[in-house]
Amino acid sequence: MSAPTMSGLSAAVTVLASLMARFPDRPAVDVHVSTIFPDQVELSAHNDLAAFEAWREALGIDPWSVVHKVQNRGTTRVLDAHAVFTGIRLRLVGYAEIPTLVAGVGVAS
Repeated sequence: MSAPTMSGLSAAVTVLASLMARFPDRPAVDVHVSTIFPDQVELSAHNDLAAFEAWREALGIDPWSVVHKVQNRGTTRVLDAHAVFTGIRLRLVGYAEIPTLVAGVGVAS
């Protein structure tokens, strides 16, 4: 098996450019393109579930298909959704801190 080349990522990078052109006013998110999954682009929003929601809506992802998980011993909420855009798989992930309870006060910010 030969080593991956940059040309192997061209479809994913082209989709990323297309997303930027089609949705220029959507919030900026982290982008990940990988030689391991050359047919996938991952968009991740950290501490901004509104950004996740804006992208979910723009990509036409059904809200009922979003998977909710908790990680880091219950301190981080994770929303995970998938779509296909011009033949490339998209993974949309949102991370947000879960506020901790403060004894006698309620939820701390």
